[in-house]
Amino acid sequence: MPDAPIVTGIVREAEILVITNRKGGTGKTTTSVNLAAEFAATGQRVLLIDLDTQSHCAVGLDVSVRRGEATVHDLLLDDTLRLRPVIRQTQWPGLDLVPADPLFDHGAGHAEQTRLARALREEGLLQAYDLILIDTPPSLDMLLMNALVAARRVLVPFVPHALSNEGIKSLARVLFKVSAGANPDLRLLGFLPLMVDRRIGHHRGVAEGVSHQFGAQRMLSGVRGDIKLVEAFAHRMPVRYHAPKSRGAEDYAQAAREVAALLAS
Repeated sequence: MPDAPIVTGIVREAEILVITNRKGGTGKTTTSVNLAAEFAATGQRVLLIDLDTQSHCAVGLDVSVRRGEATVHDLLLDDTLRLRPVIRQTQWPGLDLVPADPLFDHGAGHAEQTRLARALREEGLLQAYDLILIDTPPSLDMLLMNALVAARRVLVPFVPHALSNEGIKSLARVLFKVSAGANPDLRLLGFLPLMVDRRIGHHRGVAEGVSHQFGAQRMLSGVRGDIKLVEAFAHRMPVRYHAPKSRGAEDYAQAAREVAALLAS
């Protein structure tokens, strides 16, 4: 894990971006893995925290998690544990992973919503990385709340169909509640449409509806459907390494540039 950088006497803190949607099947993990890889490829030090108990970030980054090994979910079960020893280096320079526990019981643990935020700050991880990404489950429980309390910005991937608006509205209510209470620094960064085809009127209509409701400046270009994104997970690597000239690789590279611009604005 990298040491904290010191620039002109000032210790820089990582930007913390949570990738979430209250609806399942919206490409949160695909987005988390591929954005993490894109930012690391630019020379940034990136930490990806997988709070989703499907544990698919480990698959996408070729990290093996054996039964009994510590995960981020152990941190939420035991206040005496530290997060640093759970961090795993990936084979891609600058990209580290805190893996999930696929056997974690969502009803287990305590309801302390600041546990992850405290661990990141108290263990110096905000100084050790430039960007911290948090992948989340769609469930409204202590896992999602820990992510939202720790984060500063929220990116919402969504598939443009009729039910998307319901998931986005539900998430917006949660974000408002958290920003009005436990985390006043939390802000909505933007929306990333996935499997999008602008030639389909329904896709355009859903995206335009989200854009109208939350602001056109928050709507990213989107990621087109591409089998290479699925194949990349089968090969246990981000799409930029599996198929660098594919539509999926091109679109996630563009998404990373747009996210970086929004973070800097």
